[in-house]
Amino acid sequence: MSKTILNPRPNFDDIFMELAKNLARRSHCLKAQVGAVLAKDTRIISIGYNGPPAGTHNCDEEFPETGCPRDAKGSCSLALHAEQNAILYAVKNGSNIEGSTLYITLAPCIACARVIYTMKIQKVLYLDSYAAYKGIGVEEGVEFLRRFGVEVEQYGAGTGVVL
Repeated sequence: MSKTILNPRPNFDDIFMELAKNLARRSHCLKAQVGAVLAKDTRIISIGYNGPPAGTHNCDEEFPETGCPRDAKGSCSLALHAEQNAILYAVKNGSNIEGSTLYITLAPCIACARVIYTMKIQKVLYLDSYAAYKGIGVEEGVEFLRRFGVEVEQYGAGTGVVL
């Protein structure tokens, strides 16, 4: 009788998404905590989480009851998105991110999708729906990226791994 053995070694998608989930916990945002990992060829290039530019303020400390001010669309008017932080840090440090994969806990908004495409990121794996979070009917960022040839998938954990 043969016995099926699950592979105890997680795949890199699982490792990088788990890291993105942990990075999200670093965010000071009261509304949504989002993490991102930028990787290429099984190596991490950069990480990020959503929040205001370094050295400005922390939303949970400066606006503990309400969170930071919102713009006309209900989005944070002070913060950078997790993928923006990961991309900006990589570029600031001279990393080549063309052809990389972005792991993110929330699907990209349309503005971030334009940056992702412009930076020639090849693939995006996201955990949760931005459209559902914002209460809109369309995953605008995902549709934009797919329209212009970026591979985009909603993440599902690999076999044999519990996240």
